[in-house]
This record gives sequence, C-alpha cells and structure tokens, in this order.
Amino acid sequence: MSDAVSVFDRALGRRRLTRALAAGYPDFLLRRAAEDLEERLVAVLRRFGDAADLGSALPMAAPALQAKADRVFHMAEAPGGRPDLVGDLERLPFAASSLDLCASLLALQGVNDLPGALIQIRRALRPDGLFIGCLLGGRTLTELRQILLEAEAETSGGASPRVAPFADLRDLGSLLQRAGFALPVVDSEVVTVRYRDLFGLLRDLRALGWGNALTARRRTGLRRDTLMRAAALYAERFADADGRLRATFEMVWLSGWAPHESQQKPLRPGSAKARLADALGVTEIGTGDKVGG
Repeated sequence: MSDAVSVFDRALGRRRLTRALAAGYPDFLLRRAAEDLEERLVAVLRRFGDAADLGSALPMAAPALQAKADRVFHMAEAPGGRPDLVGDLERLPFAASSLDLCASLLALQGVNDLPGALIQIRRALRPDGLFIGCLLGGRTLTELRQILLEAEAETSGGASPRVAPFADLRDLGSLLQRAGFALPVVDSEVVTVRYRDLFGLLRDLRALGWGNALTARRRTGLRRDTLMRAAALYAERFADADGRLRATFEMVWLSGWAPHESQQKPLRPGSAKARLADALGVTEIGTGDKVGG
C-alpha cells in the first residue's frame, strides 16, 4: 500500500452505507452494473474455481459469478447486505494467490488508495486469474458539482467541495498496468438518470449512502438560500423538454488478468517474419526515402 492522501473519511462512509442498507438501499445503479457484469462474463470462455465479490453493497453480482465459478464469496464494507464477511477494500482479507476471479461493483471509487487496492486485488489472484470491476468515473454528477460550486459562491462568497472527485478514464488503464495486470482493458458508459427536481437527486444520494464524505468537506450543511439557488440553476441548465432534470453517472469498467506464461505477449521489435507492406499489397517506403524518388 502506498501512503495515499486521505481524500475520503472512510469511517464516515461506512457508517452512512450501514444506515442506507438498513433504510432500504436504492439498487438501480447496482442492478445495472450487475446486468452488465453478467454480459461481460458470458464472453469469457472458461470456468473459475474461487471467486469473490469485493465491496459491492449488495450481493447482486452473485448470479453472474456463480455462472462462472465453483465457489463465490461476498465481501462488503457494511453488514446490511448479509455478506459472507465484512472487510475493507484498502486491506483485503484474502491471502496471496487465493482467488481465480474477482469482481467489484460501484465500490472502488470510495477508496483513498486506488492503486494500492488494485495491487492487493492482483496479488489475491492466482496466475491467469481475472479481475473485472465497475466504478464511478470522472463525469459522474458533473451537473451537480457545477451548480453547487456556483450557487455556494453566489450566496456565501466562497465554496467548498461538495461532490467527490472521481478517477478519469484516461488514468485508469495506467493504474491497472502499474498494479501488475496483464491485458488491461478500460471502457465506460454514461448512464443518465432523470429527476423531477434537484431534491429528488439529493434524496437518492443520501439513500445510497453517498453523502459528502470528503475529508476536506465543510462541516455545516448547505444554507437554504444556497440550496434554493442550486435548484434554480439546475432546472435552468439541465432540464429536458419535459422539465425533468438529468444526472450523469459514468460507469467505468476495468478488467485485467494476473500474469501467466500462457497469455498473449507483444512481439519483440524487429522479430516479425513478414512485412506489413507485403500484407497490405503496397510499396514500403523507408524512413529516409521520398515518395516518388
């Protein structure tokens, strides 16, 4: 684990998730991720031994994992979903080379040390084991972030961070490589959820346990005038023709394999036995030649 900056108050985040699960967790985004996981695993033409769902709030990845693995464990960071064990994504309770398949749905965006968490996942995998995870990406709640900053600056003369930062898609591929994964793949999908007003969105975020848990957060809530100004700005800028408001959630998918000698590897430079020009049926031009020379 690296000495990561404490962006999130992890203890507060776990308490909020525990309350959210007890109060009736809205699973619409998690259900979407679980359905996507099932589709992605269908394309993997092999069977696994031991699989683990790492950190998903509810055991909704279980059907997809059970279709591909002999044994499935669910580790959550709060007990409300009745997991097999409660653990910490930053301190995984799995021995090195003890798993063949790891999945994680909408949980890794809340860790302080994402590179360290990925390294631990890779170490927990046996050679040729697969990791596939979904986390919220940088475009998530871009509308809310923008209007809260502007509304608070207008009404109080200053602003504090109210929406968590999310990892950028371009950075996540390099994080997988740094963690030691082979054949890394990163892609994303933007999911738009529509609300009658800003207050409906804020209610869902609280119900998910996704309230502001930034370490640098302002300890006081939003003032009423700030909240009303934010609601007006949101309706003015992000309403569809029917008046409903858009909220963006970027779902980023990561996958990578624990290295194994059987996996495909890039050829060494200069080791090719056929020329690309011959395959394409064109004339090869050397780096020092001129066209038509």
